[in-house]
Amino acid sequence: MPLLGPLEAEVESVILRELANKQELTICIGTDSEVRAGLVRFASVIVFIRRNNGGIMFINKSLERQKMSLKERMIAEVSKSVQIAHSLSTILRKYRIPLEVHADINTQPNHLSSTALKEAMGYIVGMGFTFKAKPDAFASTCCADRLI
Repeated sequence: MPLLGPLEAEVESVILRELANKQELTICIGTDSEVRAGLVRFASVIVFIRRNNGGIMFINKSLERQKMSLKERMIAEVSKSVQIAHSLSTILRKYRIPLEVHADINTQPNHLSSTALKEAMGYIVGMGFTFKAKPDAFASTCCADRLI
């Protein structure tokens, strides 16, 4: 869904429309990335989950020309998601909408991305948000992943 105005106003508009339609919402925010030809491509999503009734999402893509280790890239993904979550936190509290921040990080130590797990979890939880990692982090591992 394209943004027509400031993010906060657009999110509030969707919330008001969905609540008027008696929808019970949860919002999940996640970011994924990949490296291609020396460029890091990021895709961030805000997913509005309607309980038992599908959902919609906003998408933001960005590009960075910077060398990053895998761990740095995982933390950059989390940082992008936390920035979005922070910008929406007042609106979500106002309407009592639950928020989850999803990290594309594996909890199994035999996967390379797991090296960023403790830092990512500490960052997200420390900011006051609910943390989800693989396999429960569908916003980053499924939604954002398909958009980069």
